[in-house]
Amino acid sequence: MLQVHSEEGTITFMNSHNIARILFPLFAVLCFLPQVSSAVALIAGMALALTLGNPYQERTKAWTSQLLSIAVVGLGAGMNLITVSQVGVRGIGYTVVGITFGLLLGTLMGRFFKVEKNTSTLITVGTTICGGSAIAAVAPVIRARPPEVTVALGTVFLLNALALFIFPHIGHYFNLNETQFGLWSALAIHDTSSVVGASLQYGPHALEVGTTVKLARALWIVPIALGIGLLYKNQGQEAGEAKAKRPWFILGFLIMAGIMTWIPTLQPVGHGIEWVAKRLLVLTLFLIGANLTRATVQSVGIKPFVMGVALWVIMATTSLGAILENWIR
Repeated sequence: MLQVHSEEGTITFMNSHNIARILFPLFAVLCFLPQVSSAVALIAGMALALTLGNPYQERTKAWTSQLLSIAVVGLGAGMNLITVSQVGVRGIGYTVVGITFGLLLGTLMGRFFKVEKNTSTLITVGTTICGGSAIAAVAPVIRARPPEVTVALGTVFLLNALALFIFPHIGHYFNLNETQFGLWSALAIHDTSSVVGASLQYGPHALEVGTTVKLARALWIVPIALGIGLLYKNQGQEAGEAKAKRPWFILGFLIMAGIMTWIPTLQPVGHGIEWVAKRLLVLTLFLIGANLTRATVQSVGIKPFVMGVALWVIMATTSLGAILENWIR
């Protein structure tokens, strides 16, 4: 405690450690409010950690990985495998080409900008597939450290926020119809929530197309996470490192989606589970931000952010050009 003596008496102030012990649990609870977005949660965690310090560092580190896995499983409750697979089959050609191109380009750009391997991988899958959800799924598989996850998520969320403002203007500039804009949003914007936000501004059909295509694309989390897990496992064994964690949550994601698809009476329950999962993901992002330290910030540098921006710009302009040329429709 800090005490200040005056003529009126002694005034006692709480020190930063005690303030942090109160504010961290309070903000964690606030993460379950719908008004608190993923970006706000991440920024709040980072701000508290960098200004006051995290008095629960050991606990938040332990909880982060567990909550990420649980949230990914819960997100499967909002999937309809039949609808999404139908859209996925129609667009499987450009989806495979686009994801393959994005993964290869991201890998090369990570090496070019000399970005740490885990951070580069997370930024690449976040840009190529579906933002925070892909990062959440892949992070435990490659045993990414919280600072690496924070850098990747921070880059993705910032670009998501930017997309919400600039994508509708770009769409109108190029006279995209609603189908084209919904498709472009799904291919070029990282997170499903931002795809919904941008396409909603453009029109109801754009919203329908964008959401459906994005959900179909999100299913690629499963094979990509499994493939990356196997790759890292093999590399780890060759290097004499411990085995990577088994991505059990991917199987849980598929099982949850299958249950909600084939047992329609459970879909109201599924919507509730999906809501809880999304809030858990927001809470997890707060904890990830809370694990950030000043020493980590000083060591990050600008390279990961530059890589993320460059990769996103190339992916967005390439997909837009393909849509304008009617190669993708």
